[in-house]
Amino acid sequence: MKSKNIFESTMHFLVHNSFLFTIAIMGLVHLTLLAVMAYAKVMPLFYFNILSVVVYLFCIILCKMGQILPVYFSLIIEVAIYAATSVYFIGWDSGAYCFLISIVPIIIYFGCFIFERGKRWIIVIMLLVDFSVFTYLYLMYVNAEAVYHVSGAIRTFLFVFTSFVMTFSVIFYNVIYIYSSESAVLSLERKNEQLALDATEDVLTGLLNRRGFLPIVDGFMKDKTKNNFCIAFLDIDNFKRINDSYGHDCGDEVLRHIARIIKKEVPGCDICRWGGEEITILLEKHDFKRAIDKMEYLRKLIEMTPTVFFNKRIPVTVTIGLETYLDSYTDPESIIKTADKRMYFGKQHGKNILVYEDLY
Repeated sequence: MKSKNIFESTMHFLVHNSFLFTIAIMGLVHLTLLAVMAYAKVMPLFYFNILSVVVYLFCIILCKMGQILPVYFSLIIEVAIYAATSVYFIGWDSGAYCFLISIVPIIIYFGCFIFERGKRWIIVIMLLVDFSVFTYLYLMYVNAEAVYHVSGAIRTFLFVFTSFVMTFSVIFYNVIYIYSSESAVLSLERKNEQLALDATEDVLTGLLNRRGFLPIVDGFMKDKTKNNFCIAFLDIDNFKRINDSYGHDCGDEVLRHIARIIKKEVPGCDICRWGGEEITILLEKHDFKRAIDKMEYLRKLIEMTPTVFFNKRIPVTVTIGLETYLDSYTDPESIIKTADKRMYFGKQHGKNILVYEDLY
């Protein structure tokens, strides 16, 4: 698990700092070549590598300033010119042409991020320029004699080094492209899951909303093995007065507080914020007597457990209407409506009461 977290952290860093990382790597490549050319006494390429290092240092500054486009073109132009110059001075078999291949994934990867779809023809132009330089160098210098004759050991080192840079570039940018693509897909899946969750869940309380609750009740009504259930319809008493006296933030906290109490007291039951300060509860596997006892206990518990809001204790009571499932109910709304009517009767006759009969 720890190694996975390290890998994820590393890949996340590389994806989000890939341009800066690329410039730093290219600068290190030219520092290495600078040392090699100084040792081989190929002074034109020695001075060129000094200039390249300066260019990449300047590119780092531009990156920090958010100026990505000039860095993108500078990198491509510098690599193309250096490859051509290097092939001219020390020959085709030095492997300098590998740099032209190494920037292909860079051109594509960064180009897709920089240019919008309507401007991605620029990427094609850059690839054609890169290919044209490669073709020109091959036709002109594959059999040409180099200006500087370096030792076999240095030539071998240069070929291996440039081949490594080319291979690293191809592998690295493919890996971060795959990783960033998978991350984007996972992020989209999470967003879709959250959207689906938001569509069936109340954000404030974490309870179900109507869209999530009604299909569950419908399923219980249709499944004969599950239709031993009751519906409780609960309304917070004097909720408008709480909002007016203490503010809507306090009202929100009252809702959350009562939602937590209900979740704790009826675990495994489906609970819905029906709207405003109204909450419905599907009491699964509750006969009517047990449901009456449970809801009466819940009513008293809420009455005895005030909401604490900024060191203030806000007393809260609820009125509850209760109904059991009967075969005469044909849809979820009908049984919920009965529980709602009983709750409303309780609101009209004193509040803070449980009503489980038709008294109206």
